[in-house]
This record gives sequence, structure tokens and C-alpha cells, in this order.
Amino acid sequence: MKLLYPTSLAVNTSLIEGFPTLTLHPYDPRADTIPEEHLDATILVTWCNSKPNLAHAKSSMPNLRWIQSLAAGPNDVLAAGFDLASVKVTTGSGLHDRTVAEHALGLLLNAARRFYEMRDYQVQCRWPSHLGGPQPDRPKDKFTTLRDANVLIWGFGNIAKTLVPYLTALGATVRGVARHAGVRAGCEVFTEESLGELLPKTDALVMILPGSEATRHVLNRERLGLLPKHAWVVNVGRGTSVDEDALVEALEGGEIGGAALDVFEVEPLPEGSKLWKAPNCVVSPHAAGGRPQDCEVLIVENLRRFLAGQELRNVVNY
Repeated sequence: MKLLYPTSLAVNTSLIEGFPTLTLHPYDPRADTIPEEHLDATILVTWCNSKPNLAHAKSSMPNLRWIQSLAAGPNDVLAAGFDLASVKVTTGSGLHDRTVAEHALGLLLNAARRFYEMRDYQVQCRWPSHLGGPQPDRPKDKFTTLRDANVLIWGFGNIAKTLVPYLTALGATVRGVARHAGVRAGCEVFTEESLGELLPKTDALVMILPGSEATRHVLNRERLGLLPKHAWVVNVGRGTSVDEDALVEALEGGEIGGAALDVFEVEPLPEGSKLWKAPNCVVSPHAAGGRPQDCEVLIVENLRRFLAGQELRNVVNY
């Protein structure tokens, strides 16, 4: 039985070896085709695969039974059109929790302490006096600190659970929004029906939603209008969850405090996008994740399940 692993990241194969009859083989996921000698593989691990590469795998690997994507959202694999009835697809959910949570925290601190504006002044060799010296402590009409700030996380999964302790350690009050209400990671989690009450009390809204038709433009003009004028929007989920035209209008009109965005509807962000020059808008080039951590642990766990005929972890059900 062959397992193909991508050369687009460093995989410690010594942590995967040892399964009887299993052989491990590297392949270039950016090449247009899978090597002919490996088209008989049963398992394909994907990371940053090109469209032609996945298309070739779909049409030319008759023995393929399982694809382990290392991406939290394997949209590229699903878009290739594999028959999910015969090929199981599992996601890399959990491999990016710490990196994305850390990036989200950085964007929040950037927004609160206005590091982006300090950098702009530095480039001009100018001293931003208004950002230094004596400052009001926790003004109610500005987002200047995480201490006593109301942070709302929309999309309360594993990344949110990782982010919460960072925020609470800095003194923030954290609430969540998800499909089901309850208490998770010590935070009260509400359904979207409560957004009308939650958004007006929010200092920072962190979006960590997956990309799907159900989440497309859920942060729209109406909901942006519910946020206080000092509130910031941070998006480290998927760009399609935010109506970018409505967001630009809110930024240009001073209806919200700012936005720190790591994901966009079209990537790379087009040169003509108004987000580049929108007031108080921080553009991050989809840099929150991009480095799956401890992928070997997930691969090994799923290998054991696969060989035992058990349900795989993070399996995509469509």
C-alpha cells in the first residue's frame, strides 16, 4: 500500500514509518501530474497542490481511497470533483489552531495599539505625537486595549478555543457565535439569532468562519451597521464571509473603527481593490495559517483508523 506525501513542506517520515505493507513516497504537489510509477497509490496527502495536479490524481489514480488534506478547509480537493463515495477526504482541522490564533491576537493588538499607523509615520520619518505620551485609560468610545474589551468571536471552533485564553489573559471579555448555543472554553456561545443584541456591545469582532454558501456575506451592511463606531473587524476565517463593498463603505464613512483582514474574496487582493487604501484597514496576505503543525500526528492517527476500517478523524461528509 502506497502513501504519497507532498514535498511542499517538511514531513518527518520517521514518525509515520512502521506500518506493515505501507510504503511512503514523496511527490511534487505543484507539478501538473502525479508520477506515473505512483498512480497506483491508495493514500494521498495534499498541501498546496496545483489544480492540474489534483485533476490528474482524480482521473488517473484508480486505487485511491483516502485523501488527507493538511488544509483546515480542503476546498481545492473538493473542487477537483473526487467521488466522495469511494474516496474519503479528511481535513487538516487542528493543525493551524495555534498559528491562526496567534495571528488573530497580533491583528487585535495591532488595531488596539495602532502599530500600523506608527509604521506609516516611521516610513515618513515623522513622530506621531498623538499616539504617544499621556493617553486616556480605556476610553469607552475607542478600542485601545484588550483589557475590559468585549470581543465577539463568530465561528467558535478549535481556533477560537485556542484564542480565548490569550484574550482572557489580557483582560478581555469573550463571547462566541456558532450554530449551537452553549458554553465552550469557558465562554458563553450564542446563535446568530442573538447578533442583534451582541454586535452593538462589541469592541472587536473576530471572524473565523469557514467558506460556504451558508456563510457568504454574513457580515453584511446591516450587521456592520449594528457595530459601535469604534469597533474593529478582524477576519482570519474566509474572505467570502464578509461583504467587502459594504465593509469599504463602513470604513470610508467612519461607521466602524477599522478592519484587520487576513483573507479576501479574491486572493491575491486585486490591485484595484478599495481595501488597500481604506481608512484604518490592515491588509495581511493570508498569513495566519500556512504552516500545518504536527501533521505527522494526524496522519498516523488516521492511518491507524484507516487500516482498522474505523471512521477517520476530520472526515468530510457531503
